[in-house]
Amino acid sequence: MKSLQQGFTLIELMIVIAIIGILAAIAIPAYQNYTIRAQVSEGLSLAGGIETAFDECYANHGTASGACGTLADLGINNTISGTYVSNMTYSDGLITATYGGTNANTNISGKTITLAAYQSQNGDISWICSGTTTPNTAAIVNGLAAVTGGQGVLAGSMPNAAYVPSSCNP
Repeated sequence: MKSLQQGFTLIELMIVIAIIGILAAIAIPAYQNYTIRAQVSEGLSLAGGIETAFDECYANHGTASGACGTLADLGINNTISGTYVSNMTYSDGLITATYGGTNANTNISGKTITLAAYQSQNGDISWICSGTTTPNTAAIVNGLAAVTGGQGVLAGSMPNAAYVPSSCNP
């Protein structure tokens, strides 16, 4: 009586291991970028409160400097930070999120993104974000002007454009 072959050959097992290795080589860097982007998004989320306070102050005073120039002027009297954001600063219509702390990925630790207040011709406020060392030119493309007394957009310092949301890149 003839016995049936059971199991896999060595070649078949090696092919499966090679395929798993190739998939892992693709998936691991993509996952790392995904987790860094999730950490960077915390800065944009924390900036939302400052943006709202600025919009109200600007509507009342018509300038980003002076009456709306500092966090205290906006009615925010505490330090803003998060799990991955070590510090949020604000000055004359410009928000800067600095990443760091023990939980932030080392690739973004000490790096920044900036958000600047811009205004359309009908007075609507838009926030232009810049994450990399090249300032975001979306304001120019969309016909926006820096708010009265505002600084305009400055470049962030993220080392890789893949780390920041697409709205922050020129």
